[in-house]
Amino acid sequence: MSLPRTTLEQWAVLAAVIDRGGFAQAAQVLHRSQSAISYAVARLQESLGVALLVIQGRKAVLTTHGETLLRRARPLLRELATLEGLADSLQRGWESQLNLVVDLAFPRERLLQIVAELGLACPHTQLQLADAVLSGAEEAITGQSADIVVTTRVPPGYLGDLLLDVPFIAVAHPAHPLLQLQRPLGASDLAHFTQVVVRDSGVQHPRDEGWLGAERRFTVSSMEASLAMVSAGLAFAWLPEHLVTPAIAADTARALPLDTGAIRQVSLYLVLVRGALAGPAAREAAQSFARHAPRTRGMPPEPA
Repeated sequence: MSLPRTTLEQWAVLAAVIDRGGFAQAAQVLHRSQSAISYAVARLQESLGVALLVIQGRKAVLTTHGETLLRRARPLLRELATLEGLADSLQRGWESQLNLVVDLAFPRERLLQIVAELGLACPHTQLQLADAVLSGAEEAITGQSADIVVTTRVPPGYLGDLLLDVPFIAVAHPAHPLLQLQRPLGASDLAHFTQVVVRDSGVQHPRDEGWLGAERRFTVSSMEASLAMVSAGLAFAWLPEHLVTPAIAADTARALPLDTGAIRQVSLYLVLVRGALAGPAAREAAQSFARHAPRTRGMPPEPA
């Protein structure tokens, strides 16, 4: 068996050049000189005998062959990162830090219970908890920046377990003009009023989701801010049932009588990012999420 002609370090440098948008940016992130970055890419192309990059204007972009080869190299880079992470975990026993990224649609009451359980189960592991919306959770998976991710979509190449389906209800303030019509509402009715939506927390490929036919939109950073807009009579929105139920009970929000689409289901999946190489704290977290999910599947949270 012959030795490889290239190294994972060279492929990591190429990936950084593409992901960061250039040689200078990659040099800054990798803490190397720009000449060292250029040399690593040049040696990689020389070893393969294939052109991986071409210069278009001031930017280096992948050739067709480069796209194919880097796509195949990325899983190897992820595997190496997880392998090194496992070695660190085995050396320390329990992970020194556990990173959780959880979609905002997951019920907060259940999340707090899970955090409390983890504090007892792995007291020496520091817990880092971050909220995510739409593609933000997916980026935490593909970028390997989290150990456990609760997401609405599982990216290609990863596996996830269904946790629960969260009903989203179209709501507005009881005095909102839409509710004064006192009849079933359609898309044409909604289009003339302001809708409030939650901003995608991703940065690479942010996306919109749900009904976005309103002529005017308010964009906020959290579900709670969206509910506050609704309760103030400033806009209508689709919000998680578990979040909006207290507002409906307090008569600061009411369900809109839509002729279709009044309730939509959002499925949440749990992804153990490093799979079989996950540490004991990550596995404990996955089990805790699984224990709490059945009690919330399609139902509002139990009273505290």
